[in-house]
Amino acid sequence: MILKKSRKEGNVQPKGKASLATTNVGRGRGTGAIAVKKTLLKPLHWVKVSRAAQGSLWADSQKQGSDSRGPEIDISELETLFSAASISYGNSTKGGLRRGSNINKPEKVQLVDLRRAYNCEIMLSKVKIPLPDMLKAILALDSCVLDIDQVENLIKFCPTKEEMEVLKNYTGICLESVSSFFMELMKVPRVESKLRVFAFKITFSGQVSDLRKNLNTIKDATREVKESVKLRQIMQTILMLGNALNQGTTRGSAVGFKLDSLLKLSDTRARNNKMTLMHYLCKLLAEKMPELIDFDKDLLNMEAASKIQLKALAEEMQAVHKGLEKVEQELTTSENDGSISSGFHKVLKSFLDFAEADVKSLTTLYNSKHSTNNTLNPCS
Repeated sequence: MILKKSRKEGNVQPKGKASLATTNVGRGRGTGAIAVKKTLLKPLHWVKVSRAAQGSLWADSQKQGSDSRGPEIDISELETLFSAASISYGNSTKGGLRRGSNINKPEKVQLVDLRRAYNCEIMLSKVKIPLPDMLKAILALDSCVLDIDQVENLIKFCPTKEEMEVLKNYTGICLESVSSFFMELMKVPRVESKLRVFAFKITFSGQVSDLRKNLNTIKDATREVKESVKLRQIMQTILMLGNALNQGTTRGSAVGFKLDSLLKLSDTRARNNKMTLMHYLCKLLAEKMPELIDFDKDLLNMEAASKIQLKALAEEMQAVHKGLEKVEQELTTSENDGSISSGFHKVLKSFLDFAEADVKSLTTLYNSKHSTNNTLNPCS
C-alpha cells in the first residue's frame, strides 16, 4: 500500500484522516511500509516477494520512485470495510439493536453428533407425541399411544453409553432439543431394555398367531400325506418303475426313495428323447388306474405347507423364547427401580403370565411337528 504524503513539508498528516506513510526500506526492498492499525483487518492470502529480482516489475518500480506510486489509501475506510471483527455502530437503531440481541442470545449447546441429532429430530417430528406423554406410554406399555413403528424408532435413538456419559457430565444449560430429549429418556431406568420389551409385547400376539397357523398347516399337510391312499399307490408305482430300470445295479431292489428323487422323473428320458419317465408315469396311471389322477384333492394343505420354510419356523420359535427371557429379566430388574417403574412392573407381570402359557402350548405344537416331520418324506 502507498501511504498518504503530506502536502506540507515534514510529512505531517492532515487532521481527521488516518493514512499510511511512505517508507523507503532500502535499495532492492519493497516500498509497502506498515502503519499501526487500530482495528484487526482481514488478511490477504498472497504469496509474498521478499526481494525484488533484477529486471522485475518490482525492481523497476523501486528505481522509478514516485513515478510508479499508486493512489493514496485511506486507512480508516480500509478498516471500516475490511475489519475482521464486527464494528460497533454506537446507538444506531437501524440494524444495531438486532445485532445486539443476536450477540446476547445464548447459544444452544450441541452434545450429540450432528448427523445423529438431525435424524433423531426427523424421527421425533414423525412421532408427534409430547415427551411427557411418550415417557408415560413407555412406562405403562401402552400400545394405544405408541405403535410398533414408533417404538422401534425410539429404540434406534436411545442414547448410547458414550452419549449418556457425556450428558451426565454436562452441568450447563441451553441444551439443543435432541440432547434434552436424551436427558429425559435417561430418567427412565434402562429405557432401551424397556422399549425392547415393549416392542416384544406389541408384536407377541401376531407373532404367536402366525407361528401357530404355520405349524398347524404343516401338521395338517403331514396328516394328509399319511392318510392319502391314492398318493401311497402312486408312490408304489414310482418305486416299481425305478426298481425295474435299476435292476441288476446297486440302485435296484430299493424299498423306498427320498422325496427329492421325484425331480429325477423329468430328467430321465426315453431313447427317442421325446418322452420322460414322468410322461410315462402319467400315461401308465391314466391307462391302468385313472382314479388316482385326482390325488391332489387329498392334499388340500400341501401347497400352503410347501411355502413354509422349516428353518424360518425354528428361528421364529427361538426368537419368541429369547424375547420371553428378556421380559423375565426386565421384570426382575425393574423391581429395584422404585416408584417410577411400579406401573411398568405390574403391566409386564400380567403380560408375562399369559405369554408363558401361550409359548408353552406353542412349544408343544412345535415339538409335535418334529415328531411327525419324517412323514413328509414317507419313504425315507
